[in-house]
Amino acid sequence: MDSKVSNGASPQDERTTSLLVFAFLQSCPHSRCHQELEVLGHELPVRAAHDDELQTDGNWCSHFREGAAETDSETQEEVVRDIARHLAQIGDRMECSIRPGLVAGLAAQFRNRSLSEEDRRRCLAATLEQLMQVYPADVDHEKTLLLLTMLVAKKVADHSPALLQDVFHTTVTFINQNLLAYVRNLVQNGCLLGTEPREGGHGPSCSGRKAWSCVWESGCF
Repeated sequence: MDSKVSNGASPQDERTTSLLVFAFLQSCPHSRCHQELEVLGHELPVRAAHDDELQTDGNWCSHFREGAAETDSETQEEVVRDIARHLAQIGDRMECSIRPGLVAGLAAQFRNRSLSEEDRRRCLAATLEQLMQVYPADVDHEKTLLLLTMLVAKKVADHSPALLQDVFHTTVTFINQNLLAYVRNLVQNGCLLGTEPREGGHGPSCSGRKAWSCVWESGCF
């Protein structure tokens, strides 16, 4: 995977968004690409303990915490995973709003090897624009767009499991280009609301499930 992070996304942003999308796909019920997800999980960008460069080294979970304060990384990972699980639960109820023809068309575009990564992002954006038109104007635009972006990735991967890696990377880049500030605030507020003293009074811990429910339902960011 290309280690360059663009459009203002830091290596930490890249890791956070990658974990969010990956955990969402893992949490979705009725997934048809479990084997492909397992392979992807060993190729995700992580940070080695000695630097801040993106690398592809082994298992995501065992390395995600390395390089920063372990407690902070555990806190953030728990929040991100709980947010992803919550989104997957909502997405399961929204799948019927995504027409099979729309998914098949986007999958066909991703199979077109002559398209560049930018072309694929434009195809994804066009699909999401169509889907957003279905929802009322007063819905939270960024919240809905984030959910639909990951849900479309899931639907395309289910339709054509071989496309999972391409869809995953395009989705992560799209989120970092269009929803970066929203994801940062979502995770940050989740950590803040879920922070409480550890047993013994040393260091923060995150009650992730409580955190995301407070953040998500209250719309306080």
